[in-house]
Amino acid sequence: MNFARRSGLPGVDAENPIALTVTGRVSRAAVPDLCAELERALAAPRGAALAPGVAVDCDVGGVIRPDLTLVEAVARLGLVARRSGRTLRLCRVPPELRALLDLVGLVDVVTLEEGPEERVPDDAH
Repeated sequence: MNFARRSGLPGVDAENPIALTVTGRVSRAAVPDLCAELERALAAPRGAALAPGVAVDCDVGGVIRPDLTLVEAVARLGLVARRSGRTLRLCRVPPELRALLDLVGLVDVVTLEEGPEERVPDDAH
């Protein structure tokens, strides 16, 4: 499991300087480290300068075998973001993780970035 702060993701709000990348298999032991990394990023000057309600981006496209441990990590990261007045936006969400989040009711707690295949073209309205 790897995670890192990034300066931004392709197609993500340029106003948001906070982005985490989670890759590999997430173990239960790594969840506190993920939360601590997000807390540090939000407490840093760039994070503290964010307007209330701004989303913190979390790229989960590189996770391996999404499971309930990853769901727990997402839930706890969402709590960290909410405690600081922000929201958590998941980017590049694998279908398996999307299904698990829906099953446990977390799709209403975090924002899921729409994939290109899920976006409705503007001329389709």
